[in-house]
Amino acid sequence: MIYQKPKLIAEAGCNHKGDMDIAKELIKIAAIFCKADIIKFQKRNNKELLTEEQYNTPHPNPANSYGSTYGEHREFLEFNVEQHRQLKEWCDEFGITYSTSVWDLTSAKEIASIEPELIKIPSACNNHFVMLSWLCDNYKGEVHLSFGMTTHEEEDEIVKLFEDKGRNKDLVIYSCTSGYPVPFEDVALLEITRLKEKFGSRVKEVGFSGHHLGIAVDIAAYTLGATIVERHYTLDRTWKGTDHAASLEPDGIRRLKRDLEVTHKALSYKQKEVLDIEKVQRDKLKYRER
Repeated sequence: MIYQKPKLIAEAGCNHKGDMDIAKELIKIAAIFCKADIIKFQKRNNKELLTEEQYNTPHPNPANSYGSTYGEHREFLEFNVEQHRQLKEWCDEFGITYSTSVWDLTSAKEIASIEPELIKIPSACNNHFVMLSWLCDNYKGEVHLSFGMTTHEEEDEIVKLFEDKGRNKDLVIYSCTSGYPVPFEDVALLEITRLKEKFGSRVKEVGFSGHHLGIAVDIAAYTLGATIVERHYTLDRTWKGTDHAASLEPDGIRRLKRDLEVTHKALSYKQKEVLDIEKVQRDKLKYRER
């Protein structure tokens, strides 16, 4: 098996706290210090995504809320399409690929208009077939899609939609458990193997979106065949908000990128039976009959 070089997505999401200066810092650090390949944000049209009751209900955890209602909280954290255009320009400036998760059809259309290399579909709306169909018909880039909280039947329906549209080779699917954080016994790494066996020849790639603690599991995910690893990313895990505590800080993203790269180098067979580095040791140490 020849292992493809891994890619790492630093998922900033809404960890910018609604502040463009923090978002720029997230991009700069992810690119220069962490050397991540991709940074990912989020785009939601909250009036479209939420019912009136959901919009006007208080945040379930008031300590993490940026508004008096859940809708106000979400609006506070939202960037408009022109701000996303600026984020993409900053990504280009610092040499990292820009991406965004889209949660509704309006957001999908807005983000597609700035022509990113890839758009992500989160687990929560991977069954929004109207949105998926629109992207297949109108967006030329890759569509990355997580399979958290998704039945096998739903997985089949999603992949078949992309096949019917002739876009399945632009589809990257992710093994994912939707929890924050996910205990190790629920990470279910062997789902990567199942997805590769079932869909590996039908889609472009299989990735891994993790919400666990630490970085050891991600290396195992790569060795099982996940070519892209996605982890939540923040500048400070103690910041106010629901995702920070389940995120990696910059040094965690940096170390994960480092470990993925050295694992890629190590995943090979010996080029010959006795390597050059072994010859000196063989001459000095190898047992010989006297």
